[in-house]
Amino acid sequence: MTAPPSSSSAAPLDEVRARFPALERHHNGAPVAYFDGPGGTQVPRSVVDAMTDYLFHHNANTHWAYPTSIETDAALDAARLALADFVGGKPSEIVFGANMTTLVFHLGRALGRHWSPGDEIVVTELDHHANVDPWRHLARERGLVVRTVGFRAETGQLDLADLAAAIGLRTKLVAIGAASNAIGTINDVRRAADLAHAAGALVFVDAVHYAPHALVDVAALGADFLACSAYKFYGPHIGVLWGRQPLIEELTPPKLAPAPDHSPERLETGTQNHEGIVGAAAAVDFLASLAPGPTRRARLAAAFATLHARGQSLLERLWSGLRALPGVTLHGPAPDQPRTPTIAFTIRGTAADDVARALADRAVFVSSGDFYATTLVARLGRSADGLVRAGCACYTTADEVDRLLDGVRELTRRPA
Repeated sequence: MTAPPSSSSAAPLDEVRARFPALERHHNGAPVAYFDGPGGTQVPRSVVDAMTDYLFHHNANTHWAYPTSIETDAALDAARLALADFVGGKPSEIVFGANMTTLVFHLGRALGRHWSPGDEIVVTELDHHANVDPWRHLARERGLVVRTVGFRAETGQLDLADLAAAIGLRTKLVAIGAASNAIGTINDVRRAADLAHAAGALVFVDAVHYAPHALVDVAALGADFLACSAYKFYGPHIGVLWGRQPLIEELTPPKLAPAPDHSPERLETGTQNHEGIVGAAAAVDFLASLAPGPTRRARLAAAFATLHARGQSLLERLWSGLRALPGVTLHGPAPDQPRTPTIAFTIRGTAADDVARALADRAVFVSSGDFYATTLVARLGRSADGLVRAGCACYTTADEVDRLLDGVRELTRRPA
């Protein structure tokens, strides 16, 4: 992942950490080091304050004539603008929903009404199953064909030749993850998009793991639709879908007859999670507050440059430290390849869950399992035990990385 130099005037790490009350937590007498960000990051105080302020002072349903309803409409409009700045789109292209999985199922139903039996969808083995199974369900319902692109287990990278071969004249959609939530691989989405568009197909991008680590640019990626989740970038549990406005307006989504029929609300079902939407906007503003700039998008670009530099340093420290330990196997691309600061590893003779429990005793919180990237983990031969996953976030320190390494080192010294 290429990034511009970080800004020297960006917020220092200590100042960033001071915004997260969760970092005050102790476990077994030690401060908690959170490496579970790929499954959900901690939340800064400003995000919770924004949600509380909405619920206490503006809570209402939408599109009515009294003040709190008008204020709610304004808050949702402001949130669409914030998320549009976040992904590089327009407010009229921002759809909110419960989570990415729900949004993909809903989008799939809308897209599938325009496709015919025998049409094809391309998915990949690297992806979280939220970007696989909804398309497989749609294929069963509509008589479609799903083609699966493999990845190289030794490098953790998508097989680009396989990708090119999978896309053909019947391809209607290429569903690809911008980054693997399990092993951190960043995919060449633009190449996939160019191949798809040359065949007349659409491109859906799962940016859930990518969005916390690289500033999304839907135009540069070549996306037609893209989804992310606010709880992965320091916000509440809510999903966000971006889609090109002409495409949204062409779709025939399942919806209630009286519901809005204009973009983007025509893809939203029922009363939304207003406080969550406000919180998602506050998460974008938190990230933008980490660096200076003339616009929110410019501040986001500067902040992500700084976060990239910090994350790369932590990634290299963690990778080299784990690589030096006997019995530890690393999965995914090396630090000099496009990837996020999320590392998956295993320890010979110790189940992933046991590693996570032992590290938790040392107040180092990591994830274990398959992380819904079930096909990927099976290809790595880890279906029984899964992987250990440690992800660096904006609040991660080098000392915390060293604590994680100390814990793993102790585990490698135990008799098998």
